[in-house]
Amino acid sequence: MVLVGVALVLVTSAQMRGQAVRDGTAAASRMAAFAARAVPTASFVTGVLSADERDAAAAAVAGFGDELVELRLWSTDGRLMYSSDGATTGLPAADRLGRVMASGQPDAVVQPDVRAGGAAADERTVIDVYVPVRVSDTADPGDLADGAPDEAAGAVEVMLDHTGTQQTLRTTTRTVTLVVVGSLVVLWLLLFQIVHSTSRRLRSTALENARLALLDSLTGLPNRRLLSDQMQRAIDRAADDPEARVGLILLDIDRFKDINDTLGHDHGDELLQQVAERLRHALRDDDVVARLGGDEFAILLPDVRTVANAERLAMRVRGLFTRPFELSDIALHVETSIGVACLPDHAADASALMRTADIAMYAAKHHRTGVSVYSPTADDSSPARLVLLGELHQALESRGDPGAEPQLELHYQPKIELATQRTVGLEALIRWRHPARGLLPPGAFVPLAEQSGLIHRVTHFALEESVRQLAAWRAQGEAVPVAVNLSAHDVASPAVVDMIELLLAEHEVEASLLEVEITETALVADRTRVVPVLERLSALGVRVAIDDFGTGTTSISQMRDLPVAELKIDRLFVADLGEGGRAGSEVVVQAMVDLAHSFGLRVVAEGVEDEATARTLEELGVDRAQGYLWARPAPASALHPPGGHSLHPIG
Repeated sequence: MVLVGVALVLVTSAQMRGQAVRDGTAAASRMAAFAARAVPTASFVTGVLSADERDAAAAAVAGFGDELVELRLWSTDGRLMYSSDGATTGLPAADRLGRVMASGQPDAVVQPDVRAGGAAADERTVIDVYVPVRVSDTADPGDLADGAPDEAAGAVEVMLDHTGTQQTLRTTTRTVTLVVVGSLVVLWLLLFQIVHSTSRRLRSTALENARLALLDSLTGLPNRRLLSDQMQRAIDRAADDPEARVGLILLDIDRFKDINDTLGHDHGDELLQQVAERLRHALRDDDVVARLGGDEFAILLPDVRTVANAERLAMRVRGLFTRPFELSDIALHVETSIGVACLPDHAADASALMRTADIAMYAAKHHRTGVSVYSPTADDSSPARLVLLGELHQALESRGDPGAEPQLELHYQPKIELATQRTVGLEALIRWRHPARGLLPPGAFVPLAEQSGLIHRVTHFALEESVRQLAAWRAQGEAVPVAVNLSAHDVASPAVVDMIELLLAEHEVEASLLEVEITETALVADRTRVVPVLERLSALGVRVAIDDFGTGTTSISQMRDLPVAELKIDRLFVADLGEGGRAGSEVVVQAMVDLAHSFGLRVVAEGVEDEATARTLEELGVDRAQGYLWARPAPASALHPPGGHSLHPIG
């Protein structure tokens, strides 16, 4: 700021001084032109003025007033021709005179009045200006009659009193300096106040951010970062006690998205706050309850002696959700999925403990058990997952290599018409014949493909292989429909319809021989994108089936408007029809059958393994079924057409 102030004062002062010199030079030039007209051009050459010429020059100068200190006429060779002070001899500033004669431009200098005998030499300041005298400025216009150039014939030296101007400049400079200094001081004070108040706000914000960095803003519970810190401390303490265990409980609110979508995010936030309150007051003092984000909570058990104790605490936590939550005027019943893991039983460090508890929680959600303890058999997220992912990528890449052994293959399981016990269709189920692990079911690698983005290539293989096989069977005189499963990622993209249409045209297969199956969960997840794809498939002639019906949340109105032809009851409901199943299971299945038939849909039951279940399904009105009772999935080479009507598994 000081440098800016100094620069501003210097620049302003320089501009004012320059303007004063320009004004003085302009005034001197006007006086010089007026005086030069009284003297003929020839006199500047000879350097001598007659008495009349001197009188004429004196008369011309007499009207300039007190502003003029002295006016001198200089000849071309530097002789003094006239001085308003009456001097008869003198020497010019030779360099200045020569510069003026050569350039034809005035030359001005501000200096003290240093003339010999000047009484005010120490007090008065003058602006001394040398002005060139041009031929056109003199009183003899005939000199230019023959086209002579307008050259400098001599010079007029004009000294003007500059004392008042200098005083004005000094006064103005002081004023400008005071104004600039005052302004900068005010500006500094203002900036100081701004910086000071901003610093205080930043410190306050930093403290608040530090608090928020460790606590969840909605519930006030510790967040993931603070939980990780507490978990590491608990693990460090447990390292000194060989019998100590550190437990971790992860819980997730089931269908929380539906609650948000139905009741609104305000009610969803209120529910999360009430859940946090119940958890905070229901556990031991040493236990740490944290919110990891969304609808996911964690409970750290820093000192739990056995895995069974951790599981009992998890069951106790689940019991907290038996009472409804009061959201405004709504009593809402909520269910949770809870995963339990302990260190050192299931993990060796904090990161692994979090991962294993997360796996257990999703196992509880998938199997709908409520509470699940980590089991290595259900862990498909180990480091070996990355290796398996790379091998799956290689298996897909090697399909086009004629020298490579194909690893992916399709097995087919027949669909049986219960009334006639005839095979009326097949479901294509993908298998991976792994070079080292043997034949892998889809559950071992399809979820991995969905998570990594390889599912589209897996689906392309299944569709291409199914259509190619349909073409081969048609050439043998067989026409049996084949159903292919589509993932949620595939059915949400119109590209799958283009792929199916291209494959059918390439292999000249009727669209009615190809069926696609989508899960009810996939339909509910993104209905706005899925339904247009289903409508295009239906228009193409490809039949659509809803797989795993009963595990999603499809409403009756949604069922009515869907372009589907078949409904497949999830195997969980079918298993409940056998011995030891849940009471009332037949009523549930009957309701599903009646609902489907009311919409003109065919009903298929999955996972039928005994004759009693098959008879019950037939009595309930189920149209078709599939399961180990009739055949396990088998390669196409293991199927044969008895009687030339439909494909049956050999044996």
